[in-house]
Amino acid sequence: MAPARSSADPRRWRSLLGALIGVAVGVCAVAGLGAGANAQQRPAAKAAAGGGWQLCNQTSYVLEAATGRPDNRAVVVQGWIRLRPGQCATAAPGPLVRGVHYVYARTSPAHRGGRRQWGGDARLCIDPTASFAVQNPPSCEQMGLEERTFRRVQINKRDAWRTSFSEASQYTLFGARSQGLQRLLADAGYDARTASGGADPRRAAAAIQRFRAEANIPANANEDQVIDALENAARRRAAAIGLTLCNRTSGRIWSAVARRRGEGWESRGWWPLGPGGCARAVDDPLLQTVYFVHAALESPQGERYLAAAGETFCTSPTKFAIIGRERCADRYYDETLFTAISSDGREGLVVEFAEADFLPAGARPQRSATTSATADTPGVLPGAGFARGRAPASAGAVASDDAGQTLPPRRPAPSGIVTRTDDRTTLTLPGQRAPAPKTPAPAAPAPQEPPR
Repeated sequence: MAPARSSADPRRWRSLLGALIGVAVGVCAVAGLGAGANAQQRPAAKAAAGGGWQLCNQTSYVLEAATGRPDNRAVVVQGWIRLRPGQCATAAPGPLVRGVHYVYARTSPAHRGGRRQWGGDARLCIDPTASFAVQNPPSCEQMGLEERTFRRVQINKRDAWRTSFSEASQYTLFGARSQGLQRLLADAGYDARTASGGADPRRAAAAIQRFRAEANIPANANEDQVIDALENAARRRAAAIGLTLCNRTSGRIWSAVARRRGEGWESRGWWPLGPGGCARAVDDPLLQTVYFVHAALESPQGERYLAAAGETFCTSPTKFAIIGRERCADRYYDETLFTAISSDGREGLVVEFAEADFLPAGARPQRSATTSATADTPGVLPGAGFARGRAPASAGAVASDDAGQTLPPRRPAPSGIVTRTDDRTTLTLPGQRAPAPKTPAPAAPAPQEPPR
């Protein structure tokens, strides 16, 4: 993402955006948060005035954070704390317990480009779909929870402590607010950036004005309300586009996708899908006619593969993003069969994997009789990461706290989300399921669909 450019004077941003958002007091408050803010040097302005453990979002994303705190010999994990760009919130009131605490954050599903994560190496349990508070159990799966890796935060003061989330482009709180507005505008379909990706205050002001008119935002809505409305609009837009993979089995599935990108092919994985879980593997509108999916279902007898015939793409045992589908072995990759699916002109699809879609353990899928054009330019995209059989390594851009410690940026596979929409077509993979036998049944009134 391009950093804020020098041509975008912050005073112009404040006057243009503030006039359209209509809350001068709110803009002044944001300016107060952003002035000279440094994650490792200054308190979290007004949000930190009451003390306690403060989480501050110095990124251009809406974040959802979870924390862990010591409770005798156990760790109590709870979430989610929502943080708008440039916002601080209290994770734990003072007085604080000295010692190791834990923090993890992920971006809102409203944002494109996959869900980024901030974390470390401490494995704790979370509920990815709802608010939760749990004493960390020995097994996440037995409690219907999922494992994530949290960052350890050594808190040495009882009155106040601050942990900030940042990204590669370092922003003050005010800068994060301005960049976050631009990102949300783009995610909601109101992109106001220049052709080179830079900031243009006048374009952004016009985009906000157009969004307010089309979304019927009240004239007295404050800046937080505009940001919330933009996030909701971006969520709805994201739900209607892209390729989502869902697990409708009782086991764990390792999934991957392949598609044409420019003049070549790209294969990407892995997305681990727990029972009932979903992951959005492609978050852009589906522009290609054909996409490819791979899924391997874990079972006590061994992995089970999709029954439908497939075409060969390159994969790796660890997280991968590979350009090119030829000469996989020569480039030290594995050859894996992917099943073709048709977008049929739709911008969004949901692929659901059911038990009947998979061969028995030990059986191998067949290669498709026809193969798509394979001319491509071999290469590799950045992305070493977790290996299959392990939980994805949580990472993100940078997490920092008062101790001045930082984490190197890593890029995880998108986390699973358990949401369903009716705006996209749910797809049954070709040639995988035999039609159910028809059995006569007594006539009965058709049940009414419950309200959503």
